[in-house]
Amino acid sequence: MPATAGHLVHGMGTAMEAPTWPAITPSEAEAVLRRFPAAGRLIGLRWHSPRPFSAATLVQTSRGEFFLKRHHRLLRSPEGLAEEHGFIAHLRAAGISVPDIMTTTTKAGAVADGEWTYELHRRAPGADLYRDRLSWTPFLSHDHAHAAGAMLARLHRAARGYEAPARRPQPLVASATILNAADPLMAAEAYVGARPALAAFLSDRPWRAQLSDLFGALGEGLPERLAAQPSLWTHNDWHPSNLLWAPDGTVSAVFDFGLATRTSALHDFATAIERTAVEWLRLGEDGIADAGTVAALVAGYRTVLPLTPDDIETVARLLPLAHIEFAMSEADYFAGITGDRRDAAVAWDDYLIGHAEWFLSSPGRAFLEDIRALA
Repeated sequence: MPATAGHLVHGMGTAMEAPTWPAITPSEAEAVLRRFPAAGRLIGLRWHSPRPFSAATLVQTSRGEFFLKRHHRLLRSPEGLAEEHGFIAHLRAAGISVPDIMTTTTKAGAVADGEWTYELHRRAPGADLYRDRLSWTPFLSHDHAHAAGAMLARLHRAARGYEAPARRPQPLVASATILNAADPLMAAEAYVGARPALAAFLSDRPWRAQLSDLFGALGEGLPERLAAQPSLWTHNDWHPSNLLWAPDGTVSAVFDFGLATRTSALHDFATAIERTAVEWLRLGEDGIADAGTVAALVAGYRTVLPLTPDDIETVARLLPLAHIEFAMSEADYFAGITGDRRDAAVAWDDYLIGHAEWFLSSPGRAFLEDIRALA
């Protein structure tokens, strides 16, 4: 499949890189659109997403703008996409502004074609202010963080009553099966054992000892606290580039539910802090955490739903480890789908281990105390 000249995507650091997955071409988009007759006739491709784990483009058709996304079949099948599409449909019915999932003549929300799986969304309303910014880069303002906190609470309220089970194991999905287990290390062993590529990658690494050290240093009392949390389908990737914005600075729509599954509201809230309040791409420098962002997220959330002092304590205890299952899933993706052991090592060493260990540093501990002060 030919690449689009000059198209680059976000790498594991701050540099842009050549894409693993080639950009979608006009002829490819035209062929896919014929499977979704309500989308209309292709006029042109307006923008290619720089996100690295799939290929996506903004499509202009005779019936408006649509977001066309292509996944490798080992990453997402139509059945796997149907799990997140069901959650999106529930949120839409509950009044949350989310993309409209387009369907084929057989009412399918995704189509398979050879090694690829495609999905098509109608463009949701709002300005995509952060579309070219990296993950783990901050909000443009604390007002945006406040608005994002309020929308997160509205999403959590709308998610109540969605009774679908957690998603089946697949790469690049967040989950919450380890930290709330009575024996987190045993749960981690089960997680790795269910993913052969991840197990092979870790076979010559002291990963059990590494996780045991982190759980011992940072996980005190977490299983009991998390086991008491109501189970809830959540977004699990709450950062500003997954939100669209109204002119008044409020959130007009939420998108990219690729990591969504059943966790808990507080797990999702801790993930939102991890994604937006610490500039992880500057790890090793001073001043990478912004307690003001957390204060704004908390204040915005509290305009819709309560966050009790005990909730804040749970979030502060969870935050240093909230990322570990997605980091493991990311390492599994690189080890098993792209075959890139270098990036798998970055996901494990720099992301999973490095981010957690920062919370044992003086700045990390001070940041957690700043969060506790919001109780």
